Amino acid sequence: MPSINIRELRDTRRLKTWLRSGKTVELRERKDIIARIVPANVPAEAGDLPDFSERRRKIFGQRTVSGADLVVKERGRF
Repeated sequence: MPSINIRELRDTRRLKTWLRSGKTVELRERKDIIARIVPANVPAEAGDLPDFSERRRKIFGQRTVSGADLVVKERGRF
């Protein structure tokens, strides 16, 4: 991952080239990383989401959770 310090941040041509090629750039202050600049067209890495319906089945089984039907109806309106 390329890195750039605050003083070099003025060189926007190099920074834009890295970002357009899809690279995340580390912004450093001396040896410490203080930020990461992520290209706009690359989605953030969220990882895999858990299977929420399976979790609900493990916790509640076949029981109906009170209010869940109302939430489903309300979401259907939008």
